[in-house]
Amino acid sequence: MKNTQILVAFLTIVRREIRRFMRIWPQTLLPPAITMTLYFAIFGNLIGSRIGEMGGFSYMQYIVPGLIMMSIITNSYANVSASFYSAKFQHNVQELLVSPTPNWIILMGYVVGGVTRGLFVGFIVTLLSLFFTDMHLENLLITILVVFLTAVLFSLGGFVNAVYAKSFDDISIIPTFVLVPLTYLGGVFYSIDLLPSFWQNMSLLNPVLYMVNAFRYGVLGVSDINVGYAIVIILAFIAVLFTYALRLLNRGHGIRS
Repeated sequence: MKNTQILVAFLTIVRREIRRFMRIWPQTLLPPAITMTLYFAIFGNLIGSRIGEMGGFSYMQYIVPGLIMMSIITNSYANVSASFYSAKFQHNVQELLVSPTPNWIILMGYVVGGVTRGLFVGFIVTLLSLFFTDMHLENLLITILVVFLTAVLFSLGGFVNAVYAKSFDDISIIPTFVLVPLTYLGGVFYSIDLLPSFWQNMSLLNPVLYMVNAFRYGVLGVSDINVGYAIVIILAFIAVLFTYALRLLNRGHGIRS
């Protein structure tokens, strides 16, 4: 398959993915915007005024980066898991698999679609946060890098979930019982410095902690962990998930059976 044909196939998958979530924007873009606005109003304004400062910033300023990251994580994951499982359910993905399109292009097409939705929602939530607090970027490069890498990581996670899912109910199990606890315990609403030493060490096992803190460093310049180490952790997870997802696709696991 020629390079131009590969590029056309890749862009076709990406355009289809973007059109899919834009066509149903009241279900894909509006709900997270409303949810995050409630977080800003309740946790930031009402509860935050009683908590005071955290990390040298107002509580609202401190939690905004974590809430933005939360929206990126959940929407990147949800887009790929729902889209690829729908393709399996409707038997559309078999048409891609029997075409000359390389499997890594198929995987990347779905991942870029998930990343795009995650970035769309993250941008919307960022704009909404400006109605509640002032924001500035301490390090633009780290901010952009962490946002992009996190969206890629959870898009890959959503793909793996969709491959294993056998029903529409299965694609909601991981977000409910894994993503939500990891996100809430990942330093979105607090600094791990407030925890006893045992729970601080336990928190270091949570991969979301590294993403939230690296992004918070890019925005506010403060972090509970080493940012360079956090980026290495994210890259390692991406490498593992990409390799695993591609292997599942090559084997046709849950698709050809």
